[in-house]
Amino acid sequence: MSGIAIGGLIFCGLMLLLVLRVPIGIAMFTAGAAGYFYLTDAQALPLLNFLKNLAYARLSNYDIVVIPLFLLMGQFATHGGLSAALFRFVEAFMGHFKGGIAMAAIGACAGFGAICGSSLATAATMGQVALPQLRRFGYSGALSTGALAAGGTLGIMIPPSVPLVIYAILTQESIGKLFMAAVLPGLIATVGYMLVVKIIVTLRPEAGPAGPRVSWAERLSATLRVTPVLLVFLVVIVGIYGGWANPTEAAAIGAAACGVLAVVSGGMRGRGVVDSILGTAQATAMIYLVLLGADMLNTALALSQMPVELAAWVQASAFSPMVVMVAILVIYIFLGCVMDSLAMILLTIPIFYPVVMGLDFYGMTSTDKSVWFGILALMVVEIGLVHPPVGMNVFIINRLAKDVPLVETFKGVVPFLVSDFMRIALLLAFPSISLVLVHTFKA
Repeated sequence: MSGIAIGGLIFCGLMLLLVLRVPIGIAMFTAGAAGYFYLTDAQALPLLNFLKNLAYARLSNYDIVVIPLFLLMGQFATHGGLSAALFRFVEAFMGHFKGGIAMAAIGACAGFGAICGSSLATAATMGQVALPQLRRFGYSGALSTGALAAGGTLGIMIPPSVPLVIYAILTQESIGKLFMAAVLPGLIATVGYMLVVKIIVTLRPEAGPAGPRVSWAERLSATLRVTPVLLVFLVVIVGIYGGWANPTEAAAIGAAACGVLAVVSGGMRGRGVVDSILGTAQATAMIYLVLLGADMLNTALALSQMPVELAAWVQASAFSPMVVMVAILVIYIFLGCVMDSLAMILLTIPIFYPVVMGLDFYGMTSTDKSVWFGILALMVVEIGLVHPPVGMNVFIINRLAKDVPLVETFKGVVPFLVSDFMRIALLLAFPSISLVLVHTFKA
């Protein structure tokens, strides 16, 4: 049996477990262990020998310490009320336009994503802050929930981003380069979402009425309150890429700074600190379990030679590199119907990465190609958070807006999905969008 056939059987077993609602980390581990057992002639000893080193080999990796630190930074920002300061800052400058409060919510999501790194946390936190204001000024349910669900995806698009850290670990790529490469696409996503709101309120003015204009004194006050949050982002990103600190050190500084800001601002007390630590521990445990499951699955796939055979088959085929890339992105969109973003990255990168690296795209170097593919993968994974039937961000926002039917929320995200697809096409055609900052600030 060929490696591709064996890998296909392993994937079928994984999908069956997911249909049976087995948690993704356990499903990946089980499917991988079964495949490893089969490929080693049904001998238990090789599997047991591998398992005794699996957890230590993965979790002793210094690079993954950055994950709980970024998660802790996001928890401090969530429980410390920093999201409210971000929203008030953007609302002060944009709220008096038609659709301005929805645009402010999107801008605040981008700002919160810069200190959070989690899409679900961004959607949930900003939903609690922005939904009351959107209701107060009579915004339509579809626009309110659609804008917040789409804006929540900026939590993983704007660096720091946990999926990008995982991608860097899997591909041995620079975390700093990936973070720098995500800045422009993230800003384009933010502007694109705001343009969608502008188009909607132009066609249907009643969907997003204008809010009151605030004085310049209030704007200055809002700016002063949000300045420390922006400084945290700059310290983390510039520190990593400027070589002043490695990613783990920069994440530790960012987490400590967010903790201090949350306490000093009065938004977090003793209970908030405990909740932040517990939330970080729970999220870290979940991610590490998925990491272990992915390691088991990817080891079995490597043993089957599926990635190598697949890469060789693609290179020998008559398909153009761009057709292959589009096919990979379409697969990601379909996987988004049944998996979360982290699982998709862990499951697919060991398979798709060798394929992409073996093809020629615009004559790019291997490093540029690796960074470009990482940003493309992140953008398509981000779509899975809002498109039906899963769309975790949609369910989170809809649960917060109890009076809006789920169908309305899904209708509300459709225009933002159009913006997402246009942005992906733009990055496919012009890879320099994700590489210009990497080359400009090259150490």
